[in-house]
Amino acid sequence: MTPKILTAVKWSMVRLPKGSGTDELFRVAKAAGFDGISLTGPGIYVKDEVKRARDKHLLPVHNVNVAEHWEVRLSDPDPAVREAALRNTIGAIEFAHEVGASTVLQVVGKATDPERENAEQVGQRSREQLLRALPAASRFGVRIACENVANGHGETIASWRDYLTSFQSPWIGAFFDIGNHDRFNGGAAAWIRGLGGLISKIDVKDHDHGTEKNCDLLQGNVDWPEVRAALAEIQFHGWATAEVRGGGTEELTRVDRDMREVLAIS
Repeated sequence: MTPKILTAVKWSMVRLPKGSGTDELFRVAKAAGFDGISLTGPGIYVKDEVKRARDKHLLPVHNVNVAEHWEVRLSDPDPAVREAALRNTIGAIEFAHEVGASTVLQVVGKATDPERENAEQVGQRSREQLLRALPAASRFGVRIACENVANGHGETIASWRDYLTSFQSPWIGAFFDIGNHDRFNGGAAAWIRGLGGLISKIDVKDHDHGTEKNCDLLQGNVDWPEVRAALAEIQFHGWATAEVRGGGTEELTRVDRDMREVLAIS
């Protein structure tokens, strides 16, 4: 069977009129053609409103981004902040379970200071906290999909693999961002092949090598045929979430169309 890739939109990309609620968020995402949606939590959305909108518009929530994971970090030098970050992670897992999502996206930390929050400390501190979150992930059946985007940690394939496999758990994987990783030597395809089955889900954007900035799909230098080949080699099957400029129904319809083109989704 040919692996199937499904398209999703990130909640933050959907531009709504002031005063719009969860139902309108789901309506616009569905009208644009996406197969699913990614939300954020905990404490952002009302569970019952999400479930009603999900069921009304037949648009599944496939993922929940851990809220505030950049500001309230698992790697923060302050133990109290790390505890708060852990509570956010577990809260996101619980919310994901309640609305039917299979993953939470977790940025593991950020190297902000060579002495108080360096790359080694990011790995050590985040690992300590995520080990404590694993029982909740297992109990609720929600995978923690870790991201290493522009945070000074896991910047080689080997180091990121070592971090993810150190948990020795099926409940930890990678949320792989194509645009973010295309800036590294070897490009996104090399990372896909190197991480293989550790990739739970993917974020989709392009990358302009000249400006060294991420950009809209088909506006950058990502080698999409090579990315598709790499995804096929690892037999990736599942969700791909857009993370580019958003808009209303018209703009998001274009994003979904471009995603299907670059990933050859029929």
